[in-house]
Amino acid sequence: MTSKTLIQPLDRVAIALMLLLSLLIGFIILQGDVVSPRVRNFTWQNQQIGSEDIAFSLTFSRPMDTKSVEDNLKIEPPLAGKFSWAGRRVVYTLLTPAPYGTNYKVQLQQAKDKFAQKESKSKVIQPFVGSFRTRDRVIIYIGANPEEQGQLILYNLTQEQKKVLTPKDITVMDFKAFPDGEKILFSARTTNNEDLLSAQLYTVTTGIADKSDQKPEAAAKVDLILDNKDYQNLKFDLSPDGQTIVVQRGNKNNPGDFGLWYMPTTWDKSGKQPTPQRLQSQPGGDFMITPDSKAVAVAQGQGAAILPLQADASKPLDFLPQFGLVQAFSKDGSQAAMVKFNTDYTRDLFLVTNQGIQKPLLKTTGSIINCQFDPASPTLYCLLTQLITQAEYVEQPYLVAINLTTGQQKPLLVLPVDQRNVEMSLSPDGLGLLFDQVVAQPENAQTSANSLKTDDGEAITTSSLWLMPLLPIADAAVTTIKPEKLPLIGFHPRWLP
Repeated sequence: MTSKTLIQPLDRVAIALMLLLSLLIGFIILQGDVVSPRVRNFTWQNQQIGSEDIAFSLTFSRPMDTKSVEDNLKIEPPLAGKFSWAGRRVVYTLLTPAPYGTNYKVQLQQAKDKFAQKESKSKVIQPFVGSFRTRDRVIIYIGANPEEQGQLILYNLTQEQKKVLTPKDITVMDFKAFPDGEKILFSARTTNNEDLLSAQLYTVTTGIADKSDQKPEAAAKVDLILDNKDYQNLKFDLSPDGQTIVVQRGNKNNPGDFGLWYMPTTWDKSGKQPTPQRLQSQPGGDFMITPDSKAVAVAQGQGAAILPLQADASKPLDFLPQFGLVQAFSKDGSQAAMVKFNTDYTRDLFLVTNQGIQKPLLKTTGSIINCQFDPASPTLYCLLTQLITQAEYVEQPYLVAINLTTGQQKPLLVLPVDQRNVEMSLSPDGLGLLFDQVVAQPENAQTSANSLKTDDGEAITTSSLWLMPLLPIADAAVTTIKPEKLPLIGFHPRWLP
């Protein structure tokens, strides 16, 4: 009997493959790891960022030599920042917000593998190039020329484009931008209604997308948020997270029924329009929602109360009896600019921190109109007035920058004496100050029913908008910068976030 072959052809093929794979594995082991490190993920790749975006991260395929990464990471234009590491991931945190209206390129070359020094052959990273951009520089204002009178106007300074957002049949009185810049919350009355207390609240779309990969909603879409059927809607504020509105309201049939109400900005799942709820607390004056969007600071009695945004706010979270008004909060809520009203009719401005520090900043015989914290440095910008004639009570308005660390004050601009209704707005990147100059009609001049009015009730003839570039307060040239008049006719200007 002929003996059968013990090894079949299929077995021969399998054995051959196993021998080949063993040789290949051995060869790789002898060669060491030849895979070059690379960037696996860049969190801002092709993204549009805003002032709230303060850090990006790079994730690598292998552990990296940290110093070689930090020495070779290039950002154009440069952005100062600091590094922090967690394994194969590095986070770069900006020291100041990235300037708006700018395209950025991130490059990394010649960075080395963490274990490169232990091996004879140095392994460098595969060249990486990423990109991102910041939001356009955009301002919102109320038109003051005959063609756009009382309408809300958006002007893109980066692209030099203008959009009219609201129709002619309503006159805008005040407005606040949502944090993503996609909508504006505003109060308005019908054009022919002279009653300044007849305002209703609306939202309007800007036509701007918060993220570069999103398709923006069409601009100028207006929705009614709160009517004035039973209550007059007076002042209002929008929370920093864009989720809550606080409105000061008065009952039309009962003057004693006056106070704060709060409501969500979004419709519920059933599509029902949000309804306001009464904030049960003592009556108050000026108010401002806190940076955490959970409370509201109210001028109440002889002090300032911090009330929780809930139905029963009868017990304040905090009460500061020595201050009559909160002018501004820092973005993180750790500091506030507060006003103290003195018995001699002067006013003191204080810096109050969450650590209990109360630091006097300045005293004025006039008014403290507005203050805003610089997001890029420990600086407070304020719009103030100084009393120059006691007999006729004439006030001189001016802009000043205050170094919160040293207390140093630097006047930026002295405005005309007749400019009592100036408003200012600090850009989200801290690089520009926007303000208006309103020209009011003479006291005896006749005005029409649909004339625009200042907060003092004066009829507006025209108004110009100005933009002042800003430098660090320590820079010697800060007092020599001159504002630029914009080719726009309007008032009440504000930057889009």
